[in-house]
Amino acid sequence: MRRSRTALALAAVLATALPAGCAAGPAEKPGRTTLTVGVFGAFGLKEAGLYDAYTRLHPEIAVRQTSIERNENYYPQLLTHLVSDSGLADVQAVEVNNIAEITATQGHRLLDLGAVPGVDKSAFLPWKWAQGTDRNGRTVALGTDIGPQAVCYRKDLFARAGLPTDRAAVGRLWAGDWKKYLDAGRRFKARAPKGVAFVDSAAGVLAAITGSSPVRFYDTRGEVVYKDNPAVRRAWDLAAAFAGEGLTARLQQFTPAWDQAYAGARFATVSCPAWMLGYIQDKAGPAGRGVWDVAAAPRPGNWGGSFLVVPSAGKHRAEAAKLVAWLTAPAQQATLFVRRGSFPSSSAALARPAVAGARHPYFGGAPVGALFGAAARGVPVAVTGPKDAVIAQNLADIGMLQVDQKGRSPQAGWDAAVKTIDNALDW
Repeated sequence: MRRSRTALALAAVLATALPAGCAAGPAEKPGRTTLTVGVFGAFGLKEAGLYDAYTRLHPEIAVRQTSIERNENYYPQLLTHLVSDSGLADVQAVEVNNIAEITATQGHRLLDLGAVPGVDKSAFLPWKWAQGTDRNGRTVALGTDIGPQAVCYRKDLFARAGLPTDRAAVGRLWAGDWKKYLDAGRRFKARAPKGVAFVDSAAGVLAAITGSSPVRFYDTRGEVVYKDNPAVRRAWDLAAAFAGEGLTARLQQFTPAWDQAYAGARFATVSCPAWMLGYIQDKAGPAGRGVWDVAAAPRPGNWGGSFLVVPSAGKHRAEAAKLVAWLTAPAQQATLFVRRGSFPSSSAALARPAVAGARHPYFGGAPVGALFGAAARGVPVAVTGPKDAVIAQNLADIGMLQVDQKGRSPQAGWDAAVKTIDNALDW
């Protein structure tokens, strides 16, 4: 998950709101029950001091975390352990791109956390709660963080192209319609500084648009429908138009070239979930401070986030469920945001002053708490499927990348992506 590696810079500017937490867990003592937590990357719970806080409240409990750096290595192991009912931690993390597969195929191996005392469905954003709920109505995963989307933009480049720079005025350029984002790109290109594109990549635009649609790759019956879904094809055609009209920097996201383009000011806008603010700050460096700003996206969408589950095969199921209920409660989600920059999936946490009033000095004091909070509340309850990640990755990296970087036609790029996806889904 991108968020786990990139929220640190945002956290640094927010951390003054609360005292820093100690990362190390409490020393084990005789008679304690030790709960194990398996995560990927710098997940944030330990780093924010939440385990320490919990064990101070419950001295009979110790918490020991293990982490595998990359989710692509962590997740296959998690599936193997779930299927075999062995080698599992008492609590396991699940990335949002894998949650549909977990609820669809592994839900019967997980505790119903919605029935745990203290867990309040109304405290979570409805769409986040729905993602962790299986078809039998059992909520087997509780959300930690989310990735509500905005558009980050460079005020200096907008000014040179004759576009407004105030974040409210910028948001009005494309409010309500991704086609208006394309229109703004055309206006930018007409007077853009030499060598500067409007947006980083067509694939990034595609992901942002599909992320704001309630039906994308699967329908409510669990059938794969992306090839015939008008919303996906409209998103594809619109993203391809950015490439075809020369509005992109023709970059692939999360590559060295993309990183370097931030420092080189090679593009003026990027679709950015909350966790990407830290990434931009890191890559653009001191020269980008006060130059980058944040505006509302054309439509609310989500990219990123995670969950916690409790395997039924765990040794300490009741104690683990209580820990998960506490870790995902509004107060702890607010603490995680302040200390680590992970945006809460709890609607109750969004209303807390530490979240709602948060501003980001690197982005000109942008009211990130209010801005991303509004986006989070507007995200549609989307239909998810077990291979969402496979479909999304191949549409972007096989199909749209060919359109953007190699100049292939939108139909040729689409056909290449579909062939790869079909082979992957048949495997």
